Amino acid sequence: MTKKLILTWDVLQRDVKVLAGELSSQQDWKGIVAIARGGLVPASLLAYELDIRTVEVISLASYGDDHQQTELQLLKGPSEVLGDGAGWLIIDDLVDTGETIQLVRELLPQASMAVVYAKPQGKPVVDQFVKEVSQDIWIVFPWEES
Repeated sequence: MTKKLILTWDVLQRDVKVLAGELSSQQDWKGIVAIARGGLVPASLLAYELDIRTVEVISLASYGDDHQQTELQLLKGPSEVLGDGAGWLIIDDLVDTGETIQLVRELLPQASMAVVYAKPQGKPVVDQFVKEVSQDIWIVFPWEES
């Protein structure tokens, strides 16, 4: 049985502020690229924290309704404005196995990859994260609560 970590909005916002603090001194970002769907909320929060107005989206699907990973599907690729990703900040809520980030890195090899939460298996493929969680934890984000 998978353990659950249920996040509140307050905890998520605090962790995103920590990530913003770490990212703010790294460079002047051209913009943020959210990995949909999970990265949409953290990307929006970061856009406000970092005062970035240009936000792009890449859509991928890697989880089924039963919380099991499925074959990774690219639903909407990067726009041409992103080029090779240089100067762009890619944001997702979490890195699990790293498969999603690896695909995005192939599409935008010069982009910087950041997530709020990282599991050990996926941690090596991101450039920045705030908190590490155990591989057997299922994170329930505030927007997933019904």
